[in-house]
Amino acid sequence: MPAPGALVLRLSVPAEGVLRVVASELAVRVAEYLGEKPLDAATVSSALEGVAARVAPGGVDADIEFDFRQVDGELLIEARCGSRCSEVRCPLPA
Repeated sequence: MPAPGALVLRLSVPAEGVLRVVASELAVRVAEYLGEKPLDAATVSSALEGVAARVAPGGVDADIEFDFRQVDGELLIEARCGSRCSEVRCPLPA
């Protein structure tokens, strides 16, 4: 459970298709919002795609639910699809 007042953003997108790019773009924007300096967008996008691939292997006809939150100076991205879940952490610039 996140601390009171902590940022938690939840997004659900189809595992396949054009709307999945929204999750990558949002992850970059959240990281930029939380950090004082711009983050390498490719790194955050790659981290999100990696966690998405672990929970929704190619051809899955389902939604992936992403949670974005700040934890200990990092952007925590949690992904869930059906019974699968995984997470990745991206360090935030100080």
